[in-house]
Amino acid sequence: MAHEARRSGLVAKISDSTVWRWLNEDAIRPWQHRCWIFPRDPHFAEKAGRILDLYERVWDGQALQDDEFVLSADEKTSIQARRRRHRTLPTRPALPMKVEHEYTRCGAWAYLAALDIHRGQVFGRCEKTSGIAAFDRLVAHVMNQPPYHDARRVFLIMDNGSSHRGDRCVKRLQGQHPNLVPVHGPVHASWLNQIEIFFSILQRKALTPNDFPSLEAVAERIAGFERYYESIAKPFEWKFTRRDLAAMLAKIQPSDIYQKAA
Repeated sequence: MAHEARRSGLVAKISDSTVWRWLNEDAIRPWQHRCWIFPRDPHFAEKAGRILDLYERVWDGQALQDDEFVLSADEKTSIQARRRRHRTLPTRPALPMKVEHEYTRCGAWAYLAALDIHRGQVFGRCEKTSGIAAFDRLVAHVMNQPPYHDARRVFLIMDNGSSHRGDRCVKRLQGQHPNLVPVHGPVHASWLNQIEIFFSILQRKALTPNDFPSLEAVAERIAGFERYYESIAKPFEWKFTRRDLAAMLAKIQPSDIYQKAA
């Protein structure tokens, strides 16, 4: 840009550092970017709206009863156990922890979990692989214990992953658990699924840095964090509503393509 300014005669002389300083102080910074995915589901607002209603304990316009529960479930794949080639050095005054860059891979877990939205309780399983069988074991782990086994209805919010996608998944899960109501979100809308918030907390608080001697050590760390989290956790303060959803969609797509959120 400095070269073009000089070549075009805008200025006689200007340095690269001056242009950089001007751009860095300006509101528009052309070197920055952020990726996003356009919501292409024609029923995005309808599907997202159902989830937002459940977060407020509402279904089909009716308030949920005390014996109805809302859970959010998903899988966090490829949680590796990386054994560092040299011992990790702990933090010292004014010095950070030092973690060896090179490591040996000791395998990986697929971690499947469900979060009770309004009670803050977490149910998790470390599995060798993800898939239909592993996901069904997670659901059974939740549904075979109180209060879910005897609940009027248990709403299970999930995305469109290959192990729990579509009408076949709904029929399979309801055949195993008649009081379960599977609720799929729109495609590319994992940010609506509150279990993803828990996964982020788990990653930052318990799995970083990744320095584990074995897969068993990873599973032990995750189980210990689950117990600790449940002892201090409160339901997330979810503030994104149907009104916010409608405002967001109005900014990014024509009104005649998508159904209104409200």
